[in-house]
Amino acid sequence: MLSSAGRSGTDTADDQAEDGGRVPADDGTGLGPFEGLEREIRLLIRRAQSSGASIARRVHPELDASAYPLLAHIAERPGTRGSDLASFFGVGRATVSRQLSRLVELGLVERTVDPEDSRGQLITLTPDGAARFDRARASRVAMLEGALATWEPEEVAQLARLLGRYSTDIVAWKQNGH
Repeated sequence: MLSSAGRSGTDTADDQAEDGGRVPADDGTGLGPFEGLEREIRLLIRRAQSSGASIARRVHPELDASAYPLLAHIAERPGTRGSDLASFFGVGRATVSRQLSRLVELGLVERTVDPEDSRGQLITLTPDGAARFDRARASRVAMLEGALATWEPEEVAQLARLLGRYSTDIVAWKQNGH
């Protein structure tokens, strides 16, 4: 079957070598590469926002959608500090403090005094918070596996690497005063 670009759905090695294995800059929308990227990021963010409430409810029925990434960060970096969370997410300390207070109320995280600095607190998931987060994350991973079942594992890994590189470069660019 031919795609709208007149190419078969299964490109040959010669086809991939010819275009470097990349999607052409003009994907039929008439957008250049950066405009196309902006469009895809905009759509990705919108779709992520719409699914955020669902994934948060899998963790706890009263959890706000914006708290899931916070829980994920704490799960990946147990003992993180509130100031580190604020810096990582680019939000104010007061915002993080309010979110953390809610997570403590829900029994998902706990704060302990930092033994190296008694003014600071170390934040970790509670055992219940960790179990709930792990179940929600496993559900999300299963959704991705299902949705991307036709992708090769290396394509998924490449997407993850490129998104990581994108995030790193955007943060660095912003930190340089842009």
